[in-house]
Amino acid sequence: MVVFDPGDDVVHTRAALAMHHPATGRVTIHPTPGTDSTLALAHNLLDALGKTTPVTGYRATDPAPVWTLAAAWLLALPVTRLTVLRAHLLPARGLNDLLALRVRTGVRLYLVCHQPQLSAVLEQALARTGYDMADADAVLSHHDQDPPHVPRSRQAAADTAEWISLPALTTLTSYESSPACACTAPTAAERGFRPPALPIRIATRVAHRLSRAAHPHLAAHLAAAVVTAASTSQLDTARVLDLALDGTTLTLHDRHNVRQGCTTYPVPVWAQPLLRAAAFTHLLATAERSSPLFADPLGARGLPSLRDFAEHLKLRPPQPPPPLRTPRGGQQPAATIWPVSGAHHARCWTAEENMQGCPQPPGHRT
Repeated sequence: MVVFDPGDDVVHTRAALAMHHPATGRVTIHPTPGTDSTLALAHNLLDALGKTTPVTGYRATDPAPVWTLAAAWLLALPVTRLTVLRAHLLPARGLNDLLALRVRTGVRLYLVCHQPQLSAVLEQALARTGYDMADADAVLSHHDQDPPHVPRSRQAAADTAEWISLPALTTLTSYESSPACACTAPTAAERGFRPPALPIRIATRVAHRLSRAAHPHLAAHLAAAVVTAASTSQLDTARVLDLALDGTTLTLHDRHNVRQGCTTYPVPVWAQPLLRAAAFTHLLATAERSSPLFADPLGARGLPSLRDFAEHLKLRPPQPPPPLRTPRGGQQPAATIWPVSGAHHARCWTAEENMQGCPQPPGHRT
């Protein structure tokens, strides 16, 4: 849809910005003026989705991975309407990337042209696709502003300064081996296992911090750790096909019953877009459903480990109490202690069980 605003009326611009509400499927972006960089346009889109930019880990001269991440987030939320202001000033490559994004995601694209006719570049880009035309008074109306865009509160902006202790992360570090398998795993409730529940207030704060990450696989990886209380080796068994299409369940594998066996976990609403975005990244990049869910199919380098990412967001397992006495020279910030969850390791000690393939205890003789 090409929307004409020949008078460049501030009322129409304000109406377009007021429509912006990703939670209800509507996003408005205002491209950075004075640049023809298509990477900057992709960052504008991620900014509008609430993600931290610039996106690290990829070559600065290659915008393709960032556009793929943007497409994955659009599909995961999901966003059905994307409005782009100042479309008549966009370069040909930027317009082509927007049109490719529309094809990949099915989003309804509104290009606002603040002049009485199409620019030559815009007309050439649109010649290869079908489009409709409309007047700004009809499309950018006050009737479309419900629900209004609600800016982030100061409390939400300052929330990242405080550490949040999450008991589920206590069992994150372990050294067992949990190969994936093809199975129909019972649910966590059927196994009698319930990960530590998060109060709504804490879950809201955790979701806010994770939703700022531009890398879906990092945000989804940590969200899954919080939801399942699983170790990294268990989390690494999850494949794209182990996530339900709607993101409501996630299956982790434990073929050797090192922990509680292969289990299907429920995924709370706040974590579903994060896991869905990770899955969509794989489907957009490789169309491979057997790939590890929490690996980056785009090949990012230099990204933090899962524990470093958690500490960056100030999320960690409960810590021991601080020392009663302050050491000389003042109290230094204590390093986060990540316990090794060896208590979850199970060994079979009987000859009958060992014959069934259970691991042999140290010093055991048959």
